[in-house]
Amino acid sequence: MSFLNQLQREVTRRSFLRRSGYAVGALAAGALLRPEAFAANKEVGGKWLGTLQPRHHAAQAKRVIWLTMAGGASHLETWDYRPKLAEMHGQPMPESFTKGQQIAQLQGQKLTCYGPQTKFAKFGQCGQEICDFFPQTGTVVDEMCFIRSMTTDAINHDPAHMFMNTGSQIAGRPSMGSWALYGLGAEAEDLPGFVVLTSLGRGGQNQPIAARQWSSGFLPSKFQGVHLRGKGDPVLYLTNPPGISREQQGDVVSTINALNAQYDSLVDDPEIATRIAQYEMAFKMQASVPELIDASSEPQNIFELYGCKPGDGSFASNCLLARRLAERGVRFIQLYHKDWDHHGGVGDGVRLKAEEIDRAQAALIKDLKQRDMLKDTLIVWAGEFGRTPMSQGGSGRDHHNKGFSIWMAGGGIKGGVSYGSTDELGYAAVDKVVTVHDVHATMLHLLGVDHNRFTYKFQGLDARLSGVEGANVIQGILA
Repeated sequence: MSFLNQLQREVTRRSFLRRSGYAVGALAAGALLRPEAFAANKEVGGKWLGTLQPRHHAAQAKRVIWLTMAGGASHLETWDYRPKLAEMHGQPMPESFTKGQQIAQLQGQKLTCYGPQTKFAKFGQCGQEICDFFPQTGTVVDEMCFIRSMTTDAINHDPAHMFMNTGSQIAGRPSMGSWALYGLGAEAEDLPGFVVLTSLGRGGQNQPIAARQWSSGFLPSKFQGVHLRGKGDPVLYLTNPPGISREQQGDVVSTINALNAQYDSLVDDPEIATRIAQYEMAFKMQASVPELIDASSEPQNIFELYGCKPGDGSFASNCLLARRLAERGVRFIQLYHKDWDHHGGVGDGVRLKAEEIDRAQAALIKDLKQRDMLKDTLIVWAGEFGRTPMSQGGSGRDHHNKGFSIWMAGGGIKGGVSYGSTDELGYAAVDKVVTVHDVHATMLHLLGVDHNRFTYKFQGLDARLSGVEGANVIQGILA
């Protein structure tokens, strides 16, 4: 073999090895930076099937309806009766409770015990003691589990909402609905897998909420929540412009998607794939959403059960809409009801809130149960934090993260029980303390997911909804 031929052979071999090495390195880097692009095909016919196939264990819940009481509901006027606090009304708050503790707006002020401003009564066969402003809720307490030992890391609204929704106080993390959709996929083909509904009460405390609370964060944007409005057009710009038929609109969508697909074949960008999927979903929603919103097919007794008028934008109307979404296969449905930020007038404020939500949340449980859907629908009721047992401004309560209450029902939850407790003044959780990460871990467990194994590579780390601090499934509330 001539020297020239041997050199050409070696150069060719080195070039092949070098280029192969580059390619392998690029694939490895891509798998680290964009794992979703290198996973097995999880999408069939435009329907996302989820990354967890099969799930880690048998699921007890298929879907989640999360009722968010935006503003921070007072546990002391709703679900956690503290007779000792009533006894100490008007007396100085013992320093042993508060010394060295973080307090939102009462820091450095004189702290006075403020007794419950509502009355409590026992309901159901279980004898659960809750505020008597909630008589309809009292009819379903045997289906509910009250967690009275909740804690959170945040003490102001926005970071507390972020923490409850994403497991982090810092914006940019995926919301729990996005995690659920990413892992478990969608059952509905013509509706989003994660839907958000909002309502505002009569109290006038329009506590702001932000779209980043249902963001997909570092997950592909196709997993973000879709906000459906309770009044007017449920989705802006969903209807065709005047003079444009559905067939013409379909041609436009097909053409745009063909162009996007051609470009995606060159750059392989997951956001372009998302854009294609969202165009297709929007076109499907033009037919499915009007049918969803039009509740005229519901019998009159259902409207009476919920206490609503269809399309009035109320919490009650949204609860009915949540049931309709659940029937149609939506994986995660989140309702926000504002106006729980009672820095003043907490007694009257809770009364107003109870009038707005009591019948509807009880109806949601009853309606799902009569349709044999409660057993596989997890309902969670929670604010972003609680309120202080000390008074603020003479008639209100400050933000509080040391102890508050939430409740769950359906989907594998033990009914007619309470779990954990706060101290005798309702200041701090002292028995069976529950964290936000514990709640997320429990939700995932009921959906058939091991929270420790459900990760997504982000910035070189295995990110989890349940954090890295050591969350635990709340075994004591499972059926």
